[in-house]
Amino acid sequence: MDIHIVSSIDSSEFTHLTRTLSKSTVVGLDAEWKPVRSQRSTFPTVTLLQLACQIGDDSAGWDESVVFLLDLSSLPLPSIWEWIKDVLVSPDILKLGFKFKQDLIYLSSTFRAQGGNPGFDKVEPYMDITNIYKFLQHKQGKKISKDTKSLSAICEEILGLHLSKELQCSDWSHRPLTEEQIRYAATDAHCLLGIFKIFQAKVIKEGPLCNHVNEQHQSNVSLGLKGILEMPGCENKLVGRKFCNALDIVQATASSEECERIARGVEVIRKTKPMDESLWKIVRKYGEKLFLRESDRNPKASRRKGKRRSSVVVCEEKQLENYGDWQGPPPWDISLGGDGCPKFLCDVMVEGLAKHLRCVGVDAAVPHSRKPEPRELIDQAYKEKRVLLTRDAKLLRHQYLIKNQIYRVNNLLKNEQLLEVIEVFQLKINEDQLMSRCTKCNGRFIQKPLTVEEAIEAAKGFQKIPNCLFDKNLEFWQCMDCNQLYWEGTQYHNAVQKFINVCKLKE
Repeated sequence: MDIHIVSSIDSSEFTHLTRTLSKSTVVGLDAEWKPVRSQRSTFPTVTLLQLACQIGDDSAGWDESVVFLLDLSSLPLPSIWEWIKDVLVSPDILKLGFKFKQDLIYLSSTFRAQGGNPGFDKVEPYMDITNIYKFLQHKQGKKISKDTKSLSAICEEILGLHLSKELQCSDWSHRPLTEEQIRYAATDAHCLLGIFKIFQAKVIKEGPLCNHVNEQHQSNVSLGLKGILEMPGCENKLVGRKFCNALDIVQATASSEECERIARGVEVIRKTKPMDESLWKIVRKYGEKLFLRESDRNPKASRRKGKRRSSVVVCEEKQLENYGDWQGPPPWDISLGGDGCPKFLCDVMVEGLAKHLRCVGVDAAVPHSRKPEPRELIDQAYKEKRVLLTRDAKLLRHQYLIKNQIYRVNNLLKNEQLLEVIEVFQLKINEDQLMSRCTKCNGRFIQKPLTVEEAIEAAKGFQKIPNCLFDKNLEFWQCMDCNQLYWEGTQYHNAVQKFINVCKLKE
């Protein structure tokens, strides 16, 4: 995945973006904004717009794409308003999105607030990933659920790709963006292309599309518009004409200077590569139009909802905030019969934190199932004598079941979360602990390092060791639980240095 950040219209990145769009017929759309914590009379300000452009023809893999991140906090919005509008309504570009209507509302509001009147009111042709997913479910004979699945769940099921959403609520107005935010934003738009690619292959495999459309044969284009109109059944043939062939008809019909001027105008307007036949037919059959009504342009502020926010609710929220403050002692405390070794359970909202904790040598487990119920998390934390780490305030309501075993993490980014946990629980981290646990399963390593010969034997039928490592006289370690092999390569040394810096171990 090739990622480019566009922060100026005079930059080479913006030129690269416009050239790429002229060759792309499928684009994935997404937007990010700083989350709003309370009721407001205005929409959030979109600070990042993602465009994932498919490069090449239908045979190209979806991973051969370029993702552009438009930094709307730096770009002059009035200058790019018309350009973005043209992309959103271009008949030659199929736009993909996941529940993109809300993104479009916020995007339109952002442009209107900064001089980009009148914002945006439609996207066409458009296809929503939720409808594509339902189609794929139906073709597999699966029962279609009434509840809409998250993009993360759809990606994991269709692409086998785990899409972490822990950065969704991070501060997208802060600059510069972190590497994690850049990767997250790009992946969100990029995965839309992958899901559509599978859908497209499925549709094409099933056979011809749009059989009811009787398309005009290429040899008849030279007849001109008048000749076509005089042919029997011309109305059906005209319905089947593609936009990319309309210019040929106009040029064949033009017999005056005025008609020639119109023909040249069509050529100027069409700045993008036309869709190929199969994609055009998919758009005709499954494509949608995303429209904003006038009522969508104003935040829906309800007085009744405001009244429901009683003092009882406010008191409950304050109580939950107080629960998030750690009071201790933790279950591993020696005074409670523990072994003194910190142990945590990270739920799905802080799964990235689990890997960071393992990298600094701390025991950090994850739930046994992908979508655990609150009671399952509570039971696992209690039985294994762990502190449950989460960002879900609702879990704090179960605090009475396991005293001092639930902590709500305040920070959003993994490095900051790691430092928060180290400080709150007074963890002692030293350089010898770094990379001493398996980042894959949380297991411990075999104490004695393996030789190259022992590592090759251990990896047979399980893991491939690159040949370039054999001449480097490296030491290998093996996880005692999942048998994963590790070695002191470049990635290892980079990780060690990273956590030395994050934890400030040299100071």
